[in-house]
Amino acid sequence: MNLLSLSWKNIMNKPLNLLLSMVLFGLGIGLINALLLMDHQMKEQFDSNLAGIDMVIGAKGSPLQMILCSMYHIDNPTGNIGVGEAKPFLNPKHPLIETAVPLALGDSHRSYRIVGTDHSILSLYEAQIGEGKLWEQHFEVTIGRVVADETGLKLGDRFQSSHGFNDDVDLLHEHGDGFVVVGILQPTGSVIDQLILTTTKSIWDVHGHEEGAEETHEDHAGHDHEEHDHEHDAAGFHLLDYPDEEITNILVKFRNRTNFQALNLPRNINENTDMQAASPPIEINRLYSMIGVGVDALRNIAIIIALVSAFSIFISLFSSLKDRKYELALMRVMGAGRNKLFLLIILEGILLALLGFIVGFIISHIGMEVIAHYAKASYRYSFTGFLFLKEELVILAVSLLIGVVAALIPAFQAYRTDIHETLSK
Repeated sequence: MNLLSLSWKNIMNKPLNLLLSMVLFGLGIGLINALLLMDHQMKEQFDSNLAGIDMVIGAKGSPLQMILCSMYHIDNPTGNIGVGEAKPFLNPKHPLIETAVPLALGDSHRSYRIVGTDHSILSLYEAQIGEGKLWEQHFEVTIGRVVADETGLKLGDRFQSSHGFNDDVDLLHEHGDGFVVVGILQPTGSVIDQLILTTTKSIWDVHGHEEGAEETHEDHAGHDHEEHDHEHDAAGFHLLDYPDEEITNILVKFRNRTNFQALNLPRNINENTDMQAASPPIEINRLYSMIGVGVDALRNIAIIIALVSAFSIFISLFSSLKDRKYELALMRVMGAGRNKLFLLIILEGILLALLGFIVGFIISHIGMEVIAHYAKASYRYSFTGFLFLKEELVILAVSLLIGVVAALIPAFQAYRTDIHETLSK
């Protein structure tokens, strides 16, 4: 019988000790691995949705809340800003701003947000049309791939929007035939996959009809616009012609990120206007630092559990030596050298650690899949437990090293087994 199979039989001989070591070690490793999976996927999601956006403009309030709402669509707006007030930053000839994407939020369909905006939003996420066409008329929508897959919406389908971001039939708007799907975007892996895109005026019209408002707007020059119906031609719509209307946010990309004036623009907006400007990288780093406190605490708990489990492996191996001293002495009599006895105990420590790692590995990935289900239901973000990181190989190596270290003292005890003294007793 080789040493590996003998080591296996030895650890299986005491199932309760084996179970205790596996559970403790598995919990520690599982928690560490789950935190690693969560942290990796969360950062990947947040970083992919930065989309090169340098600044977000919106109503005063929490800058982090504004970023999460306008860029990640997982929070509520801080409020609305007037088109007239935001006009300078929507000017295509602004010397510092390359792209300014207006967003009008407030409605949803089956918890997927309806965003009133223009086609420039596509360039931020490098999105392209997959089926149909881009929205052109008011009340036409182009939907992300995730929206299409999860809701079953197809080209030509119509739906009513719901006020707010919850799926509540009591909050449905009554606005004629509702929105009509004219296009579906190709999947991008970014937040735009989860959005329903339409014209800004469509958002205004929905609330205008609901509140019994007039069906005409006057532009900045005082001319009457056409009635707000579904056949209104969006090609003639100009956002700046409606200074008295409101939008939620503006996503901004600078012409030159190293320009001193561009870097000071957020501060100037915050100090000299009733609006608020925030830098996405700064706010996301702030979010990481806040989350990091909890993550570090959980990681420290996991490390403590892993160390306790390593101690349990040591106790299990050390105590078993008393029961196996005659067995080890007989092995020496039958020709087994001291090195073989030393290696036998080390292998037992490695096997215990390996089994614990396997338990932890399974726990972490199953747990991550459960978390992914709830995260998708609550925030529409896709996480998965079927992701395997190269860092997990490092965790495996550290686990085996812990097994070796825990077995060192018992292995030296086995190495020093005195045949004559043991057998004479």
